[in-house]
Amino acid sequence: MNLNGLFKVSAIAATLALGACGGDINISEGDIVDNSVVNNDNSNNGGTPVTPTPDDTKPGSVDTFLSGQVSTALGQSIEVRELSGRLTDADAVNGVITLTNDTVWALTGPVFVGNDKANSVTLEIEPGTIIFGSRGADYLVISRNSKVEAVGTAAAPIIFTSYNDVIGEEVQAGQWGGMIVLGNAPTTKCPIDGTDCSLQVEGAETGAVFGGADDADNSGTLKYVVVKYAGFEIAPDNELNGITFGGVGSGTEIDYLQVHANADDGVEFFGGSVNAKHLVLTSIQDDSVDWDNGYNGKLQYVYVEHAPDGSDANRGIEGDGDGGDGDAFSLPKIANITIIGNSFDTADADSEGVLLRDQTGANIINMLITGPAGMGECLEMDNDATVQGNLADGDITITNSVIACSEAFNFGETDVDLNTWFGTEQQGNSVIAFADRANVGINSDGTLTAESALRTSGGNPTNLDTFFDTNSFIGAIGADDWRQGWAFGFGGGEVGVVTTASGCPAGTTTIPAVDGTTNTCQLSGRITANLRLTAGNHYALSEAVFVGGDNVDSATLTVDPGVVVYGSSGADYLVVSRGSKIEANGTSTSPITFTSRQHVANGVTAGLANGTAGQWGGMVILGNGTSTKCPTDGSACALQVEGVQEGAVFGGTNDADNSGTLRYVRVMHGGFEVAPDNELNGITFGAVGSGTVVEYLQIHKNADDGVEFFGGAVNAKYVVLTGIQDDSVDWDNGYTGKMQFVLVKHADDNSDANRGIEGDGDGGAGTAFSNPTIANMTIIGNAFDTADADSEGVLLRDQTNAQLYNFVVTGPDGMGECFEADLSDGDTTLEENMDGTSATQLVFQSSVLACTQNINNSGTFDQEAWFLAQTGNSTAANQAAVLNGIFTIDATVPTDVTTLDSFFTTVDYIGAVKDADNNWTANWTVGL
Repeated sequence: MNLNGLFKVSAIAATLALGACGGDINISEGDIVDNSVVNNDNSNNGGTPVTPTPDDTKPGSVDTFLSGQVSTALGQSIEVRELSGRLTDADAVNGVITLTNDTVWALTGPVFVGNDKANSVTLEIEPGTIIFGSRGADYLVISRNSKVEAVGTAAAPIIFTSYNDVIGEEVQAGQWGGMIVLGNAPTTKCPIDGTDCSLQVEGAETGAVFGGADDADNSGTLKYVVVKYAGFEIAPDNELNGITFGGVGSGTEIDYLQVHANADDGVEFFGGSVNAKHLVLTSIQDDSVDWDNGYNGKLQYVYVEHAPDGSDANRGIEGDGDGGDGDAFSLPKIANITIIGNSFDTADADSEGVLLRDQTGANIINMLITGPAGMGECLEMDNDATVQGNLADGDITITNSVIACSEAFNFGETDVDLNTWFGTEQQGNSVIAFADRANVGINSDGTLTAESALRTSGGNPTNLDTFFDTNSFIGAIGADDWRQGWAFGFGGGEVGVVTTASGCPAGTTTIPAVDGTTNTCQLSGRITANLRLTAGNHYALSEAVFVGGDNVDSATLTVDPGVVVYGSSGADYLVVSRGSKIEANGTSTSPITFTSRQHVANGVTAGLANGTAGQWGGMVILGNGTSTKCPTDGSACALQVEGVQEGAVFGGTNDADNSGTLRYVRVMHGGFEVAPDNELNGITFGAVGSGTVVEYLQIHKNADDGVEFFGGAVNAKYVVLTGIQDDSVDWDNGYTGKMQFVLVKHADDNSDANRGIEGDGDGGAGTAFSNPTIANMTIIGNAFDTADADSEGVLLRDQTNAQLYNFVVTGPDGMGECFEADLSDGDTTLEENMDGTSATQLVFQSSVLACTQNINNSGTFDQEAWFLAQTGNSTAANQAAVLNGIFTIDATVPTDVTTLDSFFTTVDYIGAVKDADNNWTANWTVGL
């Protein structure tokens, strides 16, 4: 295949926070990061883009208007060629019509590849190619006996999308038609006497027919293909899906396919036997997977997520036989599917899990269905005689599957009792009560948590069919998140960003590489338009870099997996302003690193000795959440954050505010003291709201605090703080967020350290105070001890409360106290929160302290007696009695924190990390 100026389709994580995609992932459709194109011919002339000279040897005809519009939008000269009518062998070279990736292709009206079993051709689409439609009447049809060979790559998926997406205007479902693939495989609506079968497919003009007798028919390949913003209703029950498969045979290959934000079904199979692996179906407005007409293919690794904003959705699966002659019915096999619903609910439709209807069977293994409180039923079976009979005779089976919905089942009085059928008659299934849905063990991006029992409780899909891969997990995503890098919302699937000849994104400047080899781009000033930091480059901060203005000129900074961002001095730091976002979605194999110039100069991966604490500033995220220092009269709040130039302010009234995503992010060698009590932390969270996602975050060797929360309600899971020279976790200003799985480890060389936790209320008007909830934390101190500071465990001070569960606090001889409530400064809030006089009491339970001095009784209140009277608490002799390295060996029975809030994951241990087999810190962290 000749790759002509490959369009490197962006690997942007449009937040994981998925563009109108599912579950706890919070983003609206308007939050698309950038809608421009990476083209490696680098033809941008630095001025007004010019329309290139048409190449009339290519298919279709150049559209000068669209070329001008797209070139202007993308900032470089782009040829747009219009495809219309029917492409036949007269348009082909040796039977092949090639859509190259140095051109953008526009569908105008129905575009047919070949005639029905005549003038047949193969449509070959190069990796990275972009094809768009402008209206519902624009769609692509692959006729019987013709083929589509759309073979993208993980780095360069092929994208079918809307005109609006290409030019960067508002996107939504239904902006163009979709794709139809027609084959010669059987369907139950074909005549049973073997006579010729030509069934009109729905949604397309007359003559688009499918069906036949060849189950192994080959319609080509769809691999690493993303279809966005399509779907169109021609008339009721006559719609264009994202992709319609009509009588498509098993000779066709489908692997790594996404349909996003489609106005009708995501994929619909009308008969046939085509198989597919690695399907992503996000924000689909009707059924995500629909089958009928006797479909009997196989599907494995299917990820379905309804729109997180609660907008239009229907079923994850709707399975039908849909009539036809004889007694045959649909009978697909499905392994490893995740369905995450939303709260959409109207009189006509709501978000549901699986509905099996008339004349269908199905064999399903390793399925996970869950969703929020407003979601409809997880599982429903029609009272059709075929369906009810199939439940009894084995033509419908669901095994090794888990459902957790507020309404588990929907079935009639005379139907098979699904409670009994699913829960006891089928093998390995679990129904998790909705109140206990946190026990599912699923992260906000749809992956399984490190502790999730679903990682190992699945059945072996090869027992169902040899087509399937062997695995032992339930749901679509196991240890390998196969969505990353190519699917929209998971690091890819974007139309792209313009690059300059240097390879640096527009809005950055090329500077010499400090490591001598890696292309390096400089960030400076204030970023007021969406910017993506693409993989393959290093990025240097030049002094204070702000994302957006304060609730004006808001922008999203997206950071690709594996990107390295560095600063050269304490004056170099990154600030995400109120109203703006950072979308830093790394992976366990490609974490995102914020570090120092010295570290980069000596090689980021060459070892940990390449950087020390305090070599650059750090990161500051500012939000519109509440703070006890905001005025109590409801007037506007703008609190200056510490360590940053004037005008960097935080605070408001929205504790659900969303500042973006930090996932698999490492912040190393930062921290800077601007003045006493005015420092830059590793990450400062200023009134950041709970809509922000923080998961798998490490702060390493920071000169001031690791993370500090000034008010707000942001939550965090899987946090590692190593070699922090001041407090590892610090809160004040009324912080009320939640944290789980937090590992603190002071420097092994006994160098500078202070507290694992320092919790404050830090003044403010009224009687409000900080009150976070933290579960499963391990604090490992060291022997650092000076007149000014020493290594300690937990210190709680003025105007704070806390709910602490499942802690292990320990360290070597020479470490300071494990726990202290500072009752010596005259403030009475903390003591009242401990002695029973306050309505809200401090909780510290199911925890063990193992220090030379376990408790420092400052003040007259007996803190040791208080601690030991709390449920499940104890003390131990030393560090070796409670930990093996970072792993918990203490046998204290943990508190079930899932009863406190659905944020928390169920555990059977205390401390942050259970053992080597459940080590969520492995591979992406340093210093452990």
